[in-house]
Amino acid sequence: MQIQENSSLKKFNTFGIDASARYFANFSSWQELEELAYRASKYPGHQAPLILGGGSNILFTRDFTGLVLKNEIKGIKKIGEDETFIYVEAGAGENWHRFVLHCIDQHWAGLENLSLIPGNTGASPLQNIGAYGVELKDVFQELQAFHLRDKTIEKFTLKDCRFGYRESIFKGKYKGQFAILTVSFRLRKKPLFNISYGAIEQELEKKGIKELSIKAISDAVISIRSFKLPDPAITGNAGSFFKNPQVEQATFRLLKDQFPSIVAYPLEDGSVKLAAGWLIEQCGWKGYRRGDAGCHEKQALVLVNYGHASGRQIYDLSTAILESVQEKFGVLLEREVNII
Repeated sequence: MQIQENSSLKKFNTFGIDASARYFANFSSWQELEELAYRASKYPGHQAPLILGGGSNILFTRDFTGLVLKNEIKGIKKIGEDETFIYVEAGAGENWHRFVLHCIDQHWAGLENLSLIPGNTGASPLQNIGAYGVELKDVFQELQAFHLRDKTIEKFTLKDCRFGYRESIFKGKYKGQFAILTVSFRLRKKPLFNISYGAIEQELEKKGIKELSIKAISDAVISIRSFKLPDPAITGNAGSFFKNPQVEQATFRLLKDQFPSIVAYPLEDGSVKLAAGWLIEQCGWKGYRRGDAGCHEKQALVLVNYGHASGRQIYDLSTAILESVQEKFGVLLEREVNII
């Protein structure tokens, strides 16, 4: 558990931003995390450690002056089952997509729509990841997390996590207070296929799939995402940079009158979710590039680093996009990515 000083974070964030940490260390167990958190509390100018997973939902706009701790807790195991479900626990440091593929290989259903989402398993409940009609909360059982100040391990149930759209209690009330250790999932023995998003149906038809399976759905999702989204290993990005905004029906009707082709989805509570990518594209940002900071040519929700952009340049571009969308549509977008 060596603590490094003035360590580069470039390879630990999918934007590829060349920021540095004053102190940096890995941990692969809660005991190692406990010792590192204790040592960090003795540093001059102590601040809470920054817990880093796959680095796929973070933008460094500056160097981090405290301690960055990289979560390397691994392991996947079945912890129980009943007539309907298999219960599976994964270490927070497991790669999310590899975990999904492992579950598919075991014929455990529920995660297939969430294939190829970048990042690690520990981040999945942090922001209630979701794609193609499925959210993390739909398959979540519980998690264990380490309180960085009190040095205690606590369990969080589905209710405890207060999941919302790309939200959880760990992004609100408990932001920066916990490090997630393990996440448990409730996966089905008999799949309930979710192909309600038209893109999946179209991809299955294109592939000539006649008989549905969780692997077929996963393969379709992988194809769709690979075509639409840039590979972080090639072009720096953090996936969707902005959340899809939700508006009331009255606001939506006014927007619909003014912009008849607006893309939107009705929600169960009566509100309407607007497609942020469509809003951004209508403001002329899709494919835009300012130096090495840009807006992806195939998906306007994704901001990219073409090589040597700084985090501040990416952030400034996101601000310009926010302002133009608000000016044109009167809708305020919210960043999904964690800004440091």
